[in-house]
Formats: sequence, structure tokens, C-alpha cells
Amino acid sequence: MTITSSPLGNSDAWTDARLLFALEEVVEKELNRHLKVAKDWMPHEYVPWTDGRNFPEFFEDGEAWEPSQSKVTPVGKIALVVNLLTEDNLPSYHHEIASLFGRDGAWGTWVHRWTAEEGRHGIVMRDYLLASRAVDPDQLEQFRMSHMSEGFESDNRHSMLHSVAYVAFQELATRISHRNTGQQSGDPVCDRMLARIAADENLHMLFYRNLLGAAFELAPDLTMQAVRDVVVNFRMPGHGIPGFERSAAQMAIGGVYNLRIHHDDVLQPVLRHLKIMQIDGLGPEGRKAQEELGLFMGGLDGEAKKFDERLAARKARLEARAAKL
Repeated sequence: MTITSSPLGNSDAWTDARLLFALEEVVEKELNRHLKVAKDWMPHEYVPWTDGRNFPEFFEDGEAWEPSQSKVTPVGKIALVVNLLTEDNLPSYHHEIASLFGRDGAWGTWVHRWTAEEGRHGIVMRDYLLASRAVDPDQLEQFRMSHMSEGFESDNRHSMLHSVAYVAFQELATRISHRNTGQQSGDPVCDRMLARIAADENLHMLFYRNLLGAAFELAPDLTMQAVRDVVVNFRMPGHGIPGFERSAAQMAIGGVYNLRIHHDDVLQPVLRHLKIMQIDGLGPEGRKAQEELGLFMGGLDGEAKKFDERLAARKARLEARAAKL
């Protein structure tokens, strides 16, 4: 894939303001496409309201939460809490992207539309968790207060290209996490709800992936460097959640999100679709970033293979132990 540089080339002339202006038509096109294919849906229709019961604080017939009331698997509970707390920080995410992309024109319309669609996700997930008594409601609220009180600050403050690159991967990562959580939850109602959320996240990924492709046409060297930086330093937005490292480890073992999934189902699809590793015609800095990206992906695949081996060994030990009982 050969990139033909724009008149401004890859110099420092590509400021964030210039890039935002240059990509405005692409944003408008992608926004119109998104609005044609996006389906409105009602969060309340996905919640098992008849499972709901009063809690005891202010109701005489209230029933305190107990773990036995949950239909969800242990890994499903962990992943649902992580996923919901991530969605809870939407006000901070909105502030980040609105400050960067602006509130006017096609960019502003997209920012507000994206925020409105993401808002549904937190609404339906919390309603499901409370109505179905899937998790401890008191602990959930304590975690929410702690997480939101910390706010959110993006790792990708280098440039708007870093932010576009990040969300192209992050939206796909979120889609995969929600989808796998539903499949591992043990509850068909939860699975259906998270499949609906995942469909939204996929459309968001398509918007940003196509925008990233257009950025490569405008400023290939700078975009390649941004992609390299984002991929090498990638973290999910919920990394500040209380106990995140432990939860992430349990989600990895449970097959919700791990190194193999991150490499095969998140990073590789975007890199492959945009043919990022095949782009030529780059300048020195762009070629260097592309080479470093390739080396990192090779190393990540190696780490994923080690993880696969450890996971297989763990499964074999558990099966052997179960056979002896």
C-alpha cells in the first residue's frame, strides 16, 4: 500500500487544529453512515424487572443481597463490575473528547451522539445488575463512588491522532470484552443485553477505524507514530478501577480478555484492515515507527503463546485434580 502525502506532508504544519479541519468532511461522512445503520433500542426492554425485589433499608418486605441470589458465574460477576464501572466514567470521557474534538460542526455532533449512545450502556447494565441481584449492590456503589471520584485522564494527550488511534482499538476491545462477558456469564438474559451493547461498540469502532484510515492518507508518518505509541502503551480506560489488576487477571484466566484475545481479536484486525504494516512511501520517522510496531506485535504474540501454555497447564491440573475426587 503506497501512501501519497498531502501538500502539507508530514511536517509540524500538521497541528491538531489543521487535522481537525482537514478531517471534518470525513467525520461528517462517517457520522451520516453511522446514523443510517445505528439502531435505536430501549434499555428497559433488556432488564428482567420481574426478578427485582426491594432492599431492606426502607422497605419492610425488603430482602438483603446474598451471593446465592445471583445467576451469574464468578468470572461473569467480576467482568460485569469492571465493564460497568468503566462505563460509569462517561462524564470524564465526554469531557476528554469534547475538549479535544470540539462541540461544533460534525465533530461536535458526533461527540454528543457517541455520548448519548454510550449512556445507554451504563443504564441497562446497572438496571440488570440490580434487578437480577447479580452482584453486591452496596459494594458496586462504593466502587462507583471511588472510581468516579478519581476521574479519568487519557494516556493519549500527545495529539488528536493519538486519541483517534486509541479509540479505534479501544472501542473494539470494549466490544470484545462485553461480548465475551455475556458468553461467560451463564445467564442468557445477560448475554442478550451485552450482545446489544457490543453491537453499538462495533459501530463506534468502525467510525474511528475509518477516521484513522483517513488520517493515514493525510499525515502518514505522524499517524504511524501515533499508532505505534498507542499499541505499545495500550491500557483499557478502566485501569483505575479499585482492584483492577486482580480483576483483569481473573478475566484473563476466564477467557473474557487476555493477551491472546488482545493480540488476535483487537490489535490485529485493525492493523490488518488498514494494511498498516504494508504502508510504504513513509519518511524516516514513519518507517521507524512501523518497524517498531512490527517488532512489538511479534513480541506480544510470543507473550500470548506463553500465556496460552500456562492457561492450558492450569486447565490440565484442575482436570486432574477433579478426576481424583
